[in-house]
Amino acid sequence: MSVIHHPRVAWDAARTLVGAVPDDERFRSLAGELERLLGGGVAQPLRETRDRLRSAPDDGRDLVEAGVWRVRIEDALRSHPDAVEPLRRLTTPAQRRSSSS
Repeated sequence: MSVIHHPRVAWDAARTLVGAVPDDERFRSLAGELERLLGGGVAQPLRETRDRLRSAPDDGRDLVEAGVWRVRIEDALRSHPDAVEPLRRLTTPAQRRSSSS
């Protein structure tokens, strides 16, 4: 049995989410899955993140947003431990795609 580290899953998901902002379809898909896994309370913050990153794409804000989402996702995973594995599966292929680019 493998051990899944919630902070690592949260960090991978946050980086994947922030990296998807320029691609509307990919971002909508990931945002929809996050809402499904973590609850509807993330919908508005997701839109705000997307808007902030689109308004200043090259000012380093992506790192700040990824950090904010890592904390938010990690906190959510504490109360939704059943979401850890689906979230890990969702972000693992995306991480491979972004690292091979």
